Amino acid sequence: MQFELDEDLREAAQLAEEIFTQLADLQRVRDVERELGGHDGKLWAALAESGILGLALPEEHGGSGLGMLALAAVLEQQGRRVAPVPLAAAVAMAAMPLAAWGTPSQCERWLPAFLDGSALIVGAIDASVDGDNAIRGERDGSGWKLSGTLSAVPGATAADALLVPVTTDTGVAAVLLPTDREGVHRESIAVTHQGAAATVVLSGVHVDGDELLTGGSAAIRQARLLGRIALAAVQAGVCDEAIAITAAYTSERIQFDRPLSTNQAVSARAADAHLDAERIKLTTRRAAWLVDQESDDAESASLVASWWAAQGGLRVVHTTQHLHGGMGADIDYSIHRYFLWGRQNAYSLGSAPALLAELGSMVETLPMIGAPV
Repeated sequence: MQFELDEDLREAAQLAEEIFTQLADLQRVRDVERELGGHDGKLWAALAESGILGLALPEEHGGSGLGMLALAAVLEQQGRRVAPVPLAAAVAMAAMPLAAWGTPSQCERWLPAFLDGSALIVGAIDASVDGDNAIRGERDGSGWKLSGTLSAVPGATAADALLVPVTTDTGVAAVLLPTDREGVHRESIAVTHQGAAATVVLSGVHVDGDELLTGGSAAIRQARLLGRIALAAVQAGVCDEAIAITAAYTSERIQFDRPLSTNQAVSARAADAHLDAERIKLTTRRAAWLVDQESDDAESASLVASWWAAQGGLRVVHTTQHLHGGMGADIDYSIHRYFLWGRQNAYSLGSAPALLAELGSMVETLPMIGAPV
């Protein structure tokens, strides 16, 4: 692939940059964290009005059809401004799987409202854990009764519906569950990056059989795949901007009559951080491109990008905070927010060893070159 974005994607990224720069300055981010519960409704409305929410969605569902690489380009810009909206959880983990696996009635009900900003849907998908789902479904007449707990669902405090993975006696299914349904309980919780999130408890929530998405577990696998790439894209933007802020600070900070950046140890650490940030960006763009190409390699590529975002991302935000010295400990200073977002993204993706183990298990299933078939 060509790692430079084409003209359409550059224009999408530029539009996103303009919106995030205008509406997510540091003071606005602080106000949203402290007064609005970590979700910026004004910014979300602007993203809907500009068409950014629909960039990656197919044209037949009202989107622009630009695919996952366009969403990754937008999410990089969100990361650069640590903008407090659940864009990854909404588009990658909910709207795109819904467009691919939803029934016509589900798509007609939810996607137009999502695109115009009047209905927020988010995916209650844990990108870091591969195993049993927390929600269980038991037969209830012609439908199902759902019970269980979902921890730290991004954007759930403001969501109108959640894309929920459900384990039933016939396998894993996906349900787009309205949050006003009887038996759905949400409790806002504090998370590392101070954005909106909630624990969601389902207590015998009834859903009809026709409320399940088609394809069984395929919608959940897609949501998880796209969610990983989306979080890695946000991490790429977080790391890029954290390095830019640090470069400016160390060039202006005078110590022993010379800029801090002229010290060899400082410049070496900053250079290593830059390389990590480039690795995150390039592996993420490759994974997004492979998704758009409908390649079988997309899943393994998403794990590679996730590993770099978790491992390299933590190195970057720790480095950039350390190079600020005492200023890095000021919770109101800009670099501290990038540190928090970097940690949130890394741990949302899962520990680097766990991601590497999952990637290794995929490699073990591939046939060896020259091995007998």
